[in-house]
Amino acid sequence: MTIRVLLADDQDLLRHGFKMIVNAQTDMETVGEAANGTQAIEQAAALRPDVVLMDVRMPGTDGIEATRHIAAHLPEVKVLILTTFDVDEYAFTGLRAGASGFLLKNVRTEELLAGIRTVARGDAILAPSTTRRLLDAYAGTFHATKEGVPPKDVLSPLTQRERQVFTEMASGLTNQEIADQLVLSETTVKTHVARVLAKLHLRDRVQAVIFAYENGLTTPSN
Repeated sequence: MTIRVLLADDQDLLRHGFKMIVNAQTDMETVGEAANGTQAIEQAAALRPDVVLMDVRMPGTDGIEATRHIAAHLPEVKVLILTTFDVDEYAFTGLRAGASGFLLKNVRTEELLAGIRTVARGDAILAPSTTRRLLDAYAGTFHATKEGVPPKDVLSPLTQRERQVFTEMASGLTNQEIADQLVLSETTVKTHVARVLAKLHLRDRVQAVIFAYENGLTTPSN
């Protein structure tokens, strides 16, 4: 299947460069371009691309707000955030807004293409360890649970085995590492991960880690 990509960036030269890279692939095509967040929202709704390559700093509606809107109203459209700096508040806020990951603007071509393919498959582009470092750096910005008030059982939809898999996901383990830890096959772990995400209404592993942090199920540098 051809991955349909929408490019959202206020710099014409960057959009042109990304477009050339995307259209040179046999399994991708650029279906639209946007110079600001408002246009990105409109184009995403009209074109229903598989992936939006989203810049953060754009005039008017920025990439974070555009991502939040797309994630809420077009859950089938995946957003890949572009940021200038490694592990900054834009990347963090973008992930919380519903993006499936982020890349640096100086990313190598093969990494950009791999990221687009990863997100199009419904996976997160960040390795679990990278995700955890990102969240550790900005853990103080999460909404703290009120002291003395036990959190509701947000994992009640999960079976005991699914809870175990979720706990390992939240700790930043890969599928193979979870398989080794729980003495399961990697295929079985993938099945459990998919069920966990579906039952908790989470988009990907990045959102699963964020969910765990926000609900007090894990803490920085456990």
